[in-house]
Amino acid sequence: MGLNDAVIPDGDEDIADGRLHEGSFDDGSEFNEFLKDGNEKLHEGSKCTKLEFIIKLYHIKVLCRISDKAMTMILNLLRDTFGGIQLPSSFYLAKQVICKLGLEYTKIDACPNDCMLYLDDNPDNVQDTCKYCGISRWSPKKKKKKQAAKVLRYFPLKPRLKRLYMCSKTAEHMQWHNSAPARDGLLRLPRDGQAWKDFNATHTLFAEEPRNICLGLATDGFNPFGALSSTNSVWPVFLIPYNLPPWMCMSHTSFILSMIIPGKKSPGNKIDVYLQPLIDELKNLWNDGVETFDSSSGNTFRMHAALMWTISDFPGLGMLSGWNTHTGLACPTCNFDSFPCYLRHSSKWCFMGHRRFLGRNHRFRLNRFCFDKSTEEHGPPKKLSGFDILEQQEDVEARD
Repeated sequence: MGLNDAVIPDGDEDIADGRLHEGSFDDGSEFNEFLKDGNEKLHEGSKCTKLEFIIKLYHIKVLCRISDKAMTMILNLLRDTFGGIQLPSSFYLAKQVICKLGLEYTKIDACPNDCMLYLDDNPDNVQDTCKYCGISRWSPKKKKKKQAAKVLRYFPLKPRLKRLYMCSKTAEHMQWHNSAPARDGLLRLPRDGQAWKDFNATHTLFAEEPRNICLGLATDGFNPFGALSSTNSVWPVFLIPYNLPPWMCMSHTSFILSMIIPGKKSPGNKIDVYLQPLIDELKNLWNDGVETFDSSSGNTFRMHAALMWTISDFPGLGMLSGWNTHTGLACPTCNFDSFPCYLRHSSKWCFMGHRRFLGRNHRFRLNRFCFDKSTEEHGPPKKLSGFDILEQQEDVEARD
């Protein structure tokens, strides 16, 4: 989650007038401590609260890779230099303040070969070896104390979606997709597209409540160490709330970090193993929803969520969808109705049927010289429905 998700935007007016809902916290004492830190000024005459300053300082620590010991020294220096400043004496105590925001994550042990997750509600969680490949769950480097060889960091989704409605300003923005009028019928935003309209027409109960959330999922790998020679790769998974207006929707501060899939290599088709806790939570949000307080209207409603799209590059598309993007049938649009050509010298596939999408009378269809010395007489591929795709998957064996 971005910094704007952690700090109440532009002041603490919602905290001051009590518009944050106590039901969003586990108990009243935690809520009262949160209000105290949110209202307490850093020092007399300061424009910044204690909570805001600690979060911004933590943001700098992450960006600049400052150690916990150095952060404790910085906090002690600030306390000694500026009398009356309201700061904790150690970075450990500062993290306790941040934990009240509810941005913690869950550690889930994973098989080193990406075969399975050791989930708490799974009876296999007590096993020491993977039930598929038989490899040990524990790291061989730690002999005295058991330590998992591979750990998935998962950030629960429900508290983060509920937090979007804890601030009255953000809660109003979350209904922008329904309240803002469409100007000229052109496709500029997801809500202007036919897919969004068809979804609302099919799921009318979901569409009747504009506070229900439509999400997009994006993932890609990167090298966390910044060294090109390193082969280590980490795969974060982000969720994007499409309810927000365009100037907020694709801002990095609006992205919701869902999980961090560990390396050292790409999870490949086994990414679905790591997506299991997210999929379970999305199913629950779709079927049952979660009770949420809307600070803009002052009432409680049952919030549902739906995953509308995925955003990725072409290799990422192959991972998320399971479609093989490395052969002559790589195009998910053309499906089996494609015209691949294998280039022997470069050992790559190319696709020569792109002119089929042009109009029947387009001059490029008859142009032989500029293309592959042939005319194009084929029409565009047939658009497959969801039932057609499910029919193709009938013979695919899925492992439990």
